[in-house]
Amino acid sequence: MTSICIIRHGETDWNAIGKLQGRTDIPLNETGIFQAEECAEFVKDFQWDVIVTSPLKRAKQTAEIIQRKIDIPLIEMEEFVEKGFGKVEGLTLQERVAAYPDGNYPDEESDLSITARVMAGIQKINEAYKDKKVLLVAHGVVINMILDSLSNGEISSAKTRLINACISNISFQEEKWKIKDYNQVTHLSKYLEV
Repeated sequence: MTSICIIRHGETDWNAIGKLQGRTDIPLNETGIFQAEECAEFVKDFQWDVIVTSPLKRAKQTAEIIQRKIDIPLIEMEEFVEKGFGKVEGLTLQERVAAYPDGNYPDEESDLSITARVMAGIQKINEAYKDKKVLLVAHGVVINMILDSLSNGEISSAKTRLINACISNISFQEEKWKIKDYNQVTHLSKYLEV
């Protein structure tokens, strides 16, 4: 059984103020670094074979912080780069609505394109790391496309807002992918009940 623990990257300054990042390469902020450290602390007690990451700074930094704690190979895969939002990257929701009230953004990557790219990446992981345990550090839209595809639309960005540094788990068993859980945040101190 191939298992993939999918981790959304930690927070960036643009996340904190609601700017759409897409492929704009923004690094983690202090909160994001702390969230990545909390993820590392959470996953360190489990056995992992490899970390796969998007090459964008916010994902790669998250993956590198985790790797320092568990010392396993880290590879970058372009398939898991965030969706390109074209001309609206760097804009807040209010700015996007004002500029493009119909929601059609110039030069935006289509959902069909990103879904095909991301699911091809999942297939590559399954072929290269069959019956292994993989950590995958990626982005909100990327993770939502995986969850949407595997749940036949039951879990999607229209229904679920993925939290920075959340964890979702999928596994390939009996010749199909299954979602074990998603958007888990109990490892993040910000969400612990006091």
